[in-house]
Amino acid sequence: MTFQPHGKHLIAGTWVAGETSFSSDPAHGAAHSFAVGTPAHIDAAVQAAEQAFWSFGYSSRDQRAAFLNAIADQIEARSAEITEIGTQESGLPEARLQGERGRTVGQLRLFASHILAGTYLDQRHDVAMPERAPLPRPDMKMIQRPIGPVAVFGASNFPLAFSTAGGDTAAALAAGCPVVVKGHAAHPGTSEIIAEAIHAAIKTCDMHPGVFSLVHDGKHDVGHSLVQHPLIRAVGFTGSLGGGRALFDLCAQRPEPIPFFGELGSVNPVFILPEAAAQRAGEIGAGWAGSLTMGAGQFCTNPGIVVILKDQAGDFSKAAIAELEKTHAQTMLTDGIAAAYRDGQHRIATADGVQELFTASCNQREATPHLYQTTATEWLSNETLGEEVFGPLGLIVLADDLTQMQQLAHALQGQLTCTLFMEEGDMAAAQTMMPVLERKAGRILRNGFPTGVEVSDAMVHGGPYPASTNFGATSVGTLSIRRFLRPVCYQNIPDDLLPEKFQA
Repeated sequence: MTFQPHGKHLIAGTWVAGETSFSSDPAHGAAHSFAVGTPAHIDAAVQAAEQAFWSFGYSSRDQRAAFLNAIADQIEARSAEITEIGTQESGLPEARLQGERGRTVGQLRLFASHILAGTYLDQRHDVAMPERAPLPRPDMKMIQRPIGPVAVFGASNFPLAFSTAGGDTAAALAAGCPVVVKGHAAHPGTSEIIAEAIHAAIKTCDMHPGVFSLVHDGKHDVGHSLVQHPLIRAVGFTGSLGGGRALFDLCAQRPEPIPFFGELGSVNPVFILPEAAAQRAGEIGAGWAGSLTMGAGQFCTNPGIVVILKDQAGDFSKAAIAELEKTHAQTMLTDGIAAAYRDGQHRIATADGVQELFTASCNQREATPHLYQTTATEWLSNETLGEEVFGPLGLIVLADDLTQMQQLAHALQGQLTCTLFMEEGDMAAAQTMMPVLERKAGRILRNGFPTGVEVSDAMVHGGPYPASTNFGATSVGTLSIRRFLRPVCYQNIPDDLLPEKFQA
């Protein structure tokens, strides 16, 4: 059955039309009309979220787990329609949308299991010591509590896993925080059908309708009014450095500042140490090119920079070029993203000291890979070479020696990931690099590529700025729930007044 969007906002359980509309811009298929969001829509949604918090924030873990699983069930029930509208709007292949839907459902079910286990509450108990001298100690119990309504911005590059019911929404709902989502204009129909699934789960579980709202995209005042609304307690964002930084500044400038959890940009450098290069440079080069071009390079973990010793780069480059030559033009998520990719490609291609190794023409919404090479000396003198190009563009940086390779690592901005390719003989060099890399990235890999982020307990998807705006947080994995919780200490409070049953 074909999904026909009605183009309305979902606000506190009601589908709401708007006075004006915008048209979607699908990669293929029919365009649809959607209501333009306004600050008034945002205010209604946030006010409802605050009302919902007084019940949802004090609901049991069993109730919230059942709700998360119900959302997953409703998404699965709409699987064919989600894939159809998602591929039309984004241009992503069916297999990618199906996999992303599985990840979205898996995240919801993982958080359901996680909150049932209860360890996320981080319960701590200091037993009273009334006889202690010189001063007695009171009984103190600490537990993590939900913070209140949370704003989530849909991401362009993940219409499911990082958008309406994506990781930020799943973590916030698991914590007990109602969510207001500002949909992304790149995939409004996909946002709408996922909102329908959440709406159905709300009714099935008899939740307050304000626990979730979706407001479609509008002018900048929609996003601004959302992050500045006095009842919003935190913001989850995945997007561009410029847009994210502007919202981050607005959050900081509020009369009552709130945390802005933004994932903004990363080039995810790959360092190939000498023994690894000597033994398998060609193998690594082919694998890296495949990772670079996966999904038209539209992953936040796209490995855009490779650092290798200059006298070992030949086999790596040849293998990478051979793999890139097999890559066909791929549809990008939006015309704007495609235009930004071409601008980034021009910036790299015209920089001093940059040599072109492979290029192909790309038109309008399509992208083809580009590969360039420069020296570590040139890279260190031109900070723009270390800025992200969102798409399948790679830059090989030639280092004179291991000392210069380490200098380059020191000069990196914050990253989501850093990768070491190494053999046993590289251990000493790796030991020298590790203290630097762990200060630069949230995830460090050995002998692998960073594309593909496991949703698990140990995953960290974040890093120092500009990879993210809060280096102590992750936007993927169960630890991400901590963004939407705060510790509360209960001193001499009877157990019957505590919000959770305390575990001895």
